[in-house]
Amino acid sequence: MVLTPGVVAVQYLNPNLIPYLWWVSCYFALACGVIAHNHNHCPTFKTKQQNQLFGMWISIFYGYPTFAWIPTHNLNHHKLVNKAGDATITWRYTNRHIFRVAMSYFFVSSWFQSEPIKEFIRKAKAEKPSLYRQIQAQYAAVIVAHLALLGGAIALHGVKTGIYTWAVVSGLPGFFALFTIMLFNYEQHVHADPWSEYAHSRSFNGALTNFFLFNNGYHFVHHENPGTHWSKLKALHLAVESKIPSQLLERSLFWYWFRQYALAPLFPGLGTQQYGRAPFDPPGGAPVALVTDSVGIGEAGTNAARI
Repeated sequence: MVLTPGVVAVQYLNPNLIPYLWWVSCYFALACGVIAHNHNHCPTFKTKQQNQLFGMWISIFYGYPTFAWIPTHNLNHHKLVNKAGDATITWRYTNRHIFRVAMSYFFVSSWFQSEPIKEFIRKAKAEKPSLYRQIQAQYAAVIVAHLALLGGAIALHGVKTGIYTWAVVSGLPGFFALFTIMLFNYEQHVHADPWSEYAHSRSFNGALTNFFLFNNGYHFVHHENPGTHWSKLKALHLAVESKIPSQLLERSLFWYWFRQYALAPLFPGLGTQQYGRAPFDPPGGAPVALVTDSVGIGEAGTNAARI
């Protein structure tokens, strides 16, 4: 997080470095997205004002206001965990786990997450003006900052190089962060059993994955302990790892992706299979309606007061 502004500034000042550093900007934007996720579960600072400023700051580098985690993730996904009503379900049109579905998940999920976000904003405006002002401040921070970055790049290097600089150093990393974080959510829940005590999420326990993604791979224990600081998730994971089905434990994220999308089309047995009960098959056979649950502006289990 400390290095992110410096990496961005170096490329804005010298666009010749962009071919060598653009991927670093993408990783840092992704890291900011993971930090935003963690921040909205467990506030980074002690005071409300510090957390509000931090939320605006990471929104700039993440590429989207971080308050959006609250209605779609904290208040919706954590409540339903890939069951009907979850805006981020992995099985909306199919439960097949193939490359085409994984790559289109971002666009499908974004569309259905937009309504809880709009509902949250409407309710904040009507019921809690202070929260609404905080939401507006985050949108303003992102828009003003990116207009300033674009304008500064054009002033420094002309229109063509300026637009190129902003697009590759700021625009692309923001999209990469949003896309990749949603892809992580897909991989962590596709073919898992949301009705099971220990099989509702897929976890990645590799050291490198969790080092670079702030323990985001320990997804089962995150769902069980959403307000716990990310640094404590490894210990919680090790305490219950033996109870998690082996089919839902992966060590290497990249090997998992290679096996699933490169090898499984040729050797289907290497791909994931639905474990246990499918999310669209509730106990008792109750009918499933693909209508996203309504969200409120309550703060239980969220960082809503500190965005």
